[in-house]
Amino acid sequence: CCWQVVKDTGGNTLFWLTDWNRTWYTANPDLTQCFQNTVLVWLPCLYLWMCAPLYLLYLRGHDRGYICMSHLNKAKTAVGLLLWIICWADVFYSFWERSHGSRVPAPVYLVSPTLLGLTMLLATMLIQYERMKGVQSSGVMLIYWLLALLCATVTFRSKILQLSAVYVWRYTTFYIYYALLLVALFLSCLTDQPPLFSQAVKDSNPCPELGASFLSRITFWWITNMMMTGYKHPLEEKDLWSLNPEDRSHRVVPQLVCRWNAECQKVKRSGVQYSRKRLCGEKDKDGRAVEESEILIVKNPQKTKEPSLLWALCLTFGPYFLISCLYKIIQDILMFVGPEILRLLIRFVNNSSAPSWQGYFYTALLFICTCVQSLILQKYFHVCFVSGMRLRTAIIGAVYRKALVISSAARRTSTVGEIVNLMSVDAQRFMDLITYINMIWSAPLQVVLALYFLWQNLGPSVLAGVAVMVLMVPVNAVIAMKTKTYQVAQMKSKDNRIKLMNEMLNGIKVLKLYAWELAFKDKVSEIRESELRVLKKAAYLGAMSTFTWVCAPFLVALSTFTVYVLIDEHNVLDAQKAFVSLALFNILRFPLNMLPMVISSMVQASVSLKRLRVFLSHEELQEDSVEHKAVAGSPHSISIVDGVFSWSRTESPILKKLTVHIPEGSLVAVVGHVGSGKSSLLSALLGEMDKLEGTVTVKGWVAYVPQQAWIQNSTLKENIMFGQERRDSWYQCVVDACALRPDLEILPAGDETEIGEKGVNLSGGQKQRVSLARAVYCDRAVYLLDDPLSAVDAHVGKHIFDQVIGPQGLLKDKTRVLVTHGLSYLPQADLILVMVEGQITEMGSYQQLMATEGAFSEFQRTYSAVDHTDNNVVYLLCVFHFHCIVSCGSSSPGVSTVSKLSQMGKEDKVPSKKAKNPEVGKLTEADKASTGQVKLSVFWAYLKAIGVLLSFISLLLFLAHHLVSLFSNYWLSLWTDDPVVNGTQPNRLMRLGVYGGLGLTQGVAVFGYSLSMSIGGILASRYLHESMLYDVLRSPMSFFERTPSGNLVNRFAKEMDTIDSVIPSIIKMFMGSMFNVMGACVIILIATPLVAIIIPFLGLIYFFVQRFYVASSRQLKRLESVSRSPIYTHFNETLLGTSVIRAFGEQERFIRESDQRVDHNQKAYYPSIVANRWLAVRLEFVGNFIVSFAALFAVIARESLSPGIMGLAISYALQLTASLTWLVRMSSDVETNIVAVERVKEYSDTEKEAEWKQESSSLPPGWPTKGCIDIRGFSLRYRHDLDPAIHNINININGGEKVGIVGRTGAGKSSLTLGLFRIIEAAEGHIFIDGVDIAQLGLHDLRSRITIIPQDPVLFSGSLRMNLDPFDSYSDEEIWRALEYSHLKSFVSSLPNKLSHECSEGGENLSVGQRQLLCLARALLRKTQILVLDEATAAVDMETDNLIQSTIRSQFEDCTVLTIAHRLNTIMDYTRVLVLDKGETAEFDSPSSLIAQRGAFYKMARDAGLV
Repeated sequence: CCWQVVKDTGGNTLFWLTDWNRTWYTANPDLTQCFQNTVLVWLPCLYLWMCAPLYLLYLRGHDRGYICMSHLNKAKTAVGLLLWIICWADVFYSFWERSHGSRVPAPVYLVSPTLLGLTMLLATMLIQYERMKGVQSSGVMLIYWLLALLCATVTFRSKILQLSAVYVWRYTTFYIYYALLLVALFLSCLTDQPPLFSQAVKDSNPCPELGASFLSRITFWWITNMMMTGYKHPLEEKDLWSLNPEDRSHRVVPQLVCRWNAECQKVKRSGVQYSRKRLCGEKDKDGRAVEESEILIVKNPQKTKEPSLLWALCLTFGPYFLISCLYKIIQDILMFVGPEILRLLIRFVNNSSAPSWQGYFYTALLFICTCVQSLILQKYFHVCFVSGMRLRTAIIGAVYRKALVISSAARRTSTVGEIVNLMSVDAQRFMDLITYINMIWSAPLQVVLALYFLWQNLGPSVLAGVAVMVLMVPVNAVIAMKTKTYQVAQMKSKDNRIKLMNEMLNGIKVLKLYAWELAFKDKVSEIRESELRVLKKAAYLGAMSTFTWVCAPFLVALSTFTVYVLIDEHNVLDAQKAFVSLALFNILRFPLNMLPMVISSMVQASVSLKRLRVFLSHEELQEDSVEHKAVAGSPHSISIVDGVFSWSRTESPILKKLTVHIPEGSLVAVVGHVGSGKSSLLSALLGEMDKLEGTVTVKGWVAYVPQQAWIQNSTLKENIMFGQERRDSWYQCVVDACALRPDLEILPAGDETEIGEKGVNLSGGQKQRVSLARAVYCDRAVYLLDDPLSAVDAHVGKHIFDQVIGPQGLLKDKTRVLVTHGLSYLPQADLILVMVEGQITEMGSYQQLMATEGAFSEFQRTYSAVDHTDNNVVYLLCVFHFHCIVSCGSSSPGVSTVSKLSQMGKEDKVPSKKAKNPEVGKLTEADKASTGQVKLSVFWAYLKAIGVLLSFISLLLFLAHHLVSLFSNYWLSLWTDDPVVNGTQPNRLMRLGVYGGLGLTQGVAVFGYSLSMSIGGILASRYLHESMLYDVLRSPMSFFERTPSGNLVNRFAKEMDTIDSVIPSIIKMFMGSMFNVMGACVIILIATPLVAIIIPFLGLIYFFVQRFYVASSRQLKRLESVSRSPIYTHFNETLLGTSVIRAFGEQERFIRESDQRVDHNQKAYYPSIVANRWLAVRLEFVGNFIVSFAALFAVIARESLSPGIMGLAISYALQLTASLTWLVRMSSDVETNIVAVERVKEYSDTEKEAEWKQESSSLPPGWPTKGCIDIRGFSLRYRHDLDPAIHNINININGGEKVGIVGRTGAGKSSLTLGLFRIIEAAEGHIFIDGVDIAQLGLHDLRSRITIIPQDPVLFSGSLRMNLDPFDSYSDEEIWRALEYSHLKSFVSSLPNKLSHECSEGGENLSVGQRQLLCLARALLRKTQILVLDEATAAVDMETDNLIQSTIRSQFEDCTVLTIAHRLNTIMDYTRVLVLDKGETAEFDSPSSLIAQRGAFYKMARDAGLV
């Protein structure tokens, strides 16, 4: 039909394709036949042919496996083929008509069915190809069927309308075609079975997303099951799905690492080319070879190019992220459909002659567009969040992998706290940025589009508005830049604070023993105050920027309208102009608000990017510094030739010119003074030090026992097996050899007992033996043992030497390098190396060295006088006692879980082989996720922290702002309805003035509430941090043994950060969106009262959806935050043990463990982002309904409505959707983030120690003056359900006596000191010091007046001076005197900064012996009347030990000294000795009379060869 027309007349074409009188200006519209047969048929075909090539390419690359033929697939294929047959039938019918019929059919009847037939064939092929590639549900096909059906529906309607002229054949085929399309659409909504061999089949709890249908995916329906579960009962670990394979660490991290390494290689290559130019001319002009140093100087002037981490990230995550850009463009364009339809609706209301179906058509169009926009927007966010999640996984993985290979010099530049921050804070920054990053191009696009539409509406006066906006941009930019500088300052303070907290928690026992809590509390508070000062400045800036944001749109509107009205008095502001412009201004508001946020977010991320880049580019350990391939025929197991080693390239070497050859299978002892480089020698053999010259060869794999044992937080058995396969008989053999069997008997769950962080529930000796057992179990060729016997008592040490290390031990065929202070082992060594100041001065066998009359033999003779001994005894080792506590868990987590090894009372009561229950061995409590709704008391606690008055003022200002804002828009609608007289509005100046005044009032209110909220937030944050810090420091020791430090640090870092910066802004936004929603509803109700029928109903749906969502969302957030701690705890632990992990070559296993923990955390995070999208889709639909109903009722009531009110109502309704979604997002954010307050308050309810200071203290000023200790009937137990650890001790010690305390393992030696310091309170009995009952004193009064030198020398990072005297209460002279007596004066004076020498974290840059001496100096400074020595000289050599003992004798001459003895010879000249056995006094008398009595003490002395 139409082809002939086109041929006949060129002019009438349009008339035939679309006849406006027939389609638009009529009460019963219809499309022309010609249009139906061409455009409506070709549109779906065009879509499919355009998509097919791209889609086929995509499928080729993404093969998910093969799906077997199912009924569904057969049905789909059959329908496709039937449709193809129908189309061909139409073609053949046309041919038949041509040859037989009277009238020749138009060519279109041939062309359209042919094209359609080919398209159906293509569709059928696609269905099969998808099946072969494992696509379970296809979006491309669903959209195709939907398009085809929509186009066919139009034709269907007109065929029904024109029933007069019927072509039977064509009508029949069309109806069949239509029915088949319906079937095809229905089938494409269903989902096929999973492909063969897919991940989902193997997985116990797979994520339903992969198998969900297309519709389920775009509406996120597939998560509903989990939401239902979460609504019925709080979600738990087991309800979470596995991660999708492409989100898991083992897929994501290697991609980034590989790209980053490629970047680094690129930079290295370009750097090398540069320096090579000089190298080519090997000689310079004088003919001498160019020195290496010169080459480096030459290379310097060129600025070295940094490898770009950004580029590596883009390459890794860019391709997937690009999809989001496409979604964003579509969404941006759809945004402007709303105002356009609003314009048409207002025109429709003004034009009373328009047919009413047009109004309904506009309403339907509005609904469809808003819905499509909602779906696309949510899909966009989903892609962004998933990219963010993968990015975080990749960054954490990369940082972890780097931390395992970083050199020790680089390791010193960043503390544990900073590296943990890279993982937690910086990775999070990236995640946050990714959701906004597209705004960089999308915001300008939206602005341009909005301005284009505005220009059409108001003409040039828009420029006034634009000018205001342009002026706002630099203001916001300045604010953003300022905020950035504050950000950096705040991060710095935060790093310092977390670092200090970390150390305090690690050394909490020392803080308590020295009563130093307050000094450190003040240090933390000082850092915190500087942090809050920065926050306060940032808050003032924030108030400024909120003010500019909220006022910008209003100022823009005001300036535009003012100019428009004043330019020409015939410019009338009618409803269409005013409200369409307002709607466009509202769209403008979003990109303009977002830009500064995105910019500041990018700035933050760039700071983080730089920190990450610096960390990832740190130099790594030289992989080739130690060669492991054996030299053929060489008898040596270890050889160093001309080795020079330092801890970093820049420092002077520590070990100089070493040449050592160690034959295979020999036992080598390394001896020397404190700080002579013994441990450094082992580090050099492990490849931990920088090798400056020489070669190191080690044949075979190495096992290493560090000086300070590194224990993991897992069961004892896992600590020993250390990832090796199980060999039970060998395991039992190792346990026996390392003397761990008695300990296993005592531990609550045997070797299944969980060991706390850093081994808190093992004594020093046990830790050391577990560490040794780990090395022995691993069965390597070379053993490097760094003084493993220093922490165990004499008979145990001898046992271990004989059974493990010595010539008859388990390791007799291995090469063993033993660093030791124990002279009695030396005769059995094959080779002895004597080290002095980093050089080996003598080496040879014991006999050779004794013969050479060198320093060694002289030293040996001096001390053998003290220890005249035969070879098989060891006394130098400490009597090993439990300075600490093994805990045994209890089924109820509330009970304190600290117990004591020998709790079991008399051995005879405990059958040795009793079945141990692993549950009993649990120690640390995992962070628990609290369940259920957040209690109102938490909100109340936060309000109180802000201050009730301030909260009330903020609320009032909020209310004022929103009321004024509503009224100003209502005023505008009254203005637009003003009658027009002679082409102008008479009262316009008055209207304009009031409008301006209302705007000003709004601004003042905004500034006020913004300021008061921010200040309130800071007040609250200060109060909460102070109280939490105080609560934690007031907790007893048992609390710290139960609670992993990761949890506490998490509270101080993450939760405090939330309270500082997140909560105030979220509450602000929540209030804002709540008032917005209420305002919009009020306006809509005023305009179209009919909506009142719908709003309550939709409100209910809304409320239900919100509650339904929050139940799951809150719990997911909690699960996520609980599973976050283990990542950092594990990371912390790894950082402390890197040298051990590397020595054993276990890096891969630790990387796997870390990845698994990250995945576990993302398993809770992924559903929570999907739940957000699920919610948003449903809420936006509710909002879209409200908009459509507002429009619909306006169309119905158009007779009675003024255009002004209608414009007002719909422009508010258009904003409503966004406000609603935002409101739910914010309300759930408020709930999930206020949990931080709940978790910070948590510690205020745990048990506390006694008061630090007693108010009415009647202590004499110099107490204790004499130092008499009177212990009467004293008992103490670690937990109220256990037997006492010591009981019924009655002793009286006179002032100035020196008392030694001895006894076997677990006899209760340390329990006595813990009781004296009230670390654990007495169960019964009393201790009197100078007649004062210590239970009546404040803890600080007691602890600050008696001194202890503890077993573990703990230092804090800070100056030496701070470590000796944190309260600054002594003069420099006194400090130097103390250092002189503790034999450190020469060492400290040799340091460049003397007393202000910085100790690194945990005192890592001093040797263990030096740390021990510093603790002695602390004691000398305090010089109290009572001194307790707790195995204080375990880590020093004999010579230093003697010095210490003589110092104690001279300096503490008139003090009472209690020594827990290790080397018995040190206490032989004491006044009395207390022998403890199983918690009771066995003997108490002078050493000579005890030996005469031939009791327990005599036996010990005999073992030690002293009698």
